[in-house]
Amino acid sequence: ISACEKSRKWEKALQLLSSMSHHEVESNMIVFNAAISACEKDAQWEKALQLFDAMTKSGVESDRITFNAVISACGKGGECDKALQIFGEMAQSGVELGTISFNAAISACEKAGKWEKALQLLRVLAHSKVE
Repeated sequence: ISACEKSRKWEKALQLLSSMSHHEVESNMIVFNAAISACEKDAQWEKALQLFDAMTKSGVESDRITFNAVISACGKGGECDKALQIFGEMAQSGVELGTISFNAAISACEKAGKWEKALQLLRVLAHSKVE
């Protein structure tokens, strides 16, 4: 699945993930993250959100990589509000926000022309102890 991500073959990544469940192979955070990242690379924000939802429903824990990929996928797909919603969920879930998290959210705002929200996020980033 990670090779599919790197070669921008998100559909194949989803096929492999699906075949894992059909063969009763358990998916974990690494597998889901690779599939979500594959979708993110091609701005398949709806698929990334579906995987994120499936991940949560199956009890697989999300990490910073998961959230960053979903936020970025939404941003690339022009879904700024959804990206900001996921960013907020990340903060509320206790997963530590990082520079990449802020960059993905700011980029989503930039693509949507929401410069005021982007500036607000930049101010929060400047006053936080984010790594």
